Amino acid sequence: MKKIFKSTLMLLCGVCLFAACSDDNDSNPTLTIPETFQLNTPAYAQANTDLVSSTELPFTWSQPNYGGFPVAAQYQMEFSLNQSFTVSVAEAEADETGATVADYVILDQVYNGCKGSVNAAELAKGLQKIAKWSDPSKVPATTTIYARLASDYANKVIYSNIVAINVKPYYVELSDAPIELWWLIGGDIADGSWGGDYGKCVFPMQPIEGEEYDKKTGQGKIQWIGYLSGNGFKLRGSMDDGWATQIGQGDAFGAFVKNDGGSANISVPAAGLYKITLNTADLAKVADGGDASSALKIEPMDGAVTVYTGMAIAGSFNDWGDTDMTPCSTGWENHDWYIVQHFDAGAEVKVKQAGSWEFNKGGSFVKDGDGMFVFGVSNGDNLSIEETGDYLILFNDITGFIRFIKQ
Repeated sequence: MKKIFKSTLMLLCGVCLFAACSDDNDSNPTLTIPETFQLNTPAYAQANTDLVSSTELPFTWSQPNYGGFPVAAQYQMEFSLNQSFTVSVAEAEADETGATVADYVILDQVYNGCKGSVNAAELAKGLQKIAKWSDPSKVPATTTIYARLASDYANKVIYSNIVAINVKPYYVELSDAPIELWWLIGGDIADGSWGGDYGKCVFPMQPIEGEEYDKKTGQGKIQWIGYLSGNGFKLRGSMDDGWATQIGQGDAFGAFVKNDGGSANISVPAAGLYKITLNTADLAKVADGGDASSALKIEPMDGAVTVYTGMAIAGSFNDWGDTDMTPCSTGWENHDWYIVQHFDAGAEVKVKQAGSWEFNKGGSFVKDGDGMFVFGVSNGDNLSIEETGDYLILFNDITGFIRFIKQ
């Protein structure tokens, strides 16, 4: 009897459990993808918000109805000047022919809740990318812009209603992202002291002429050519992050490690001339502590190069006489030079061999980050300074590359 009761009880429990699960399924909501959702019109919509003096523009919205239960959707704001959301700025920039014209911009900020603030400066920059105002006089005093919100969940994107907002825009000088810069530091670099002074202690890698760099991230191939004596060095992605971004050596030369504070100094097998090439786009794909040897190459250079005893700058600021540059390395073969010099706007300058014009470099500046650079051309045009200020000038006499960093 006990066995029969036990079997009967288990059968009854199973029936009850099945019924409970069936009832629960009937009451559970099912994921659905709605066609749209509500972006609220902000109180300042008609107020002609001045983007110059504003810092943020707040927005709120209702969560899309994904079947009656909350979901962790991600949201991004989009803006247009004519209610048309056909071609984004990113899509237009991807067209190398330049034929595609953008009519809306997607701002980078991603939101996870039902409210968020738009950075006014980023909005102004986005409007400039759409409108392409050629100079400040072409910017209207006020204009109506149109906002909508994109919701991304389960790899499905839906859009809110469009909201009109009156703003006072301003002209933004558009430029690509600065080329991502990495610095060489250590016993083989500059004065070998591992100190933090630019030029004297650390030296930046340089872009490569003819290479393309991501307009948004500044990533691509950079290089340095010079003499390595085998005293060890590392690469740093920033000089003020406490060594958070760095590349060192793993088990042996040729095995390089990203962002591992325990990595060894990179030590070349023999003293000599080397070319260091870093692909920062490939490096970005490497996890912290991971193998960076696919992104970093350190190769010996064939052939001889001239070893100069002195370099100088000459220009309108010193009546085209020589102002000596300082050699970065004094304990071994040197090819890097630096100097800090004040220039007035409109000044002209060249880098040259001290005491001779046989070797001199000029050309046309490319603006980049906090300064400018030039792939120095032999007997090239005088370099023209646009803005008054003090500049750190860095020069490599093998590549002829000149970098000006405004102090």
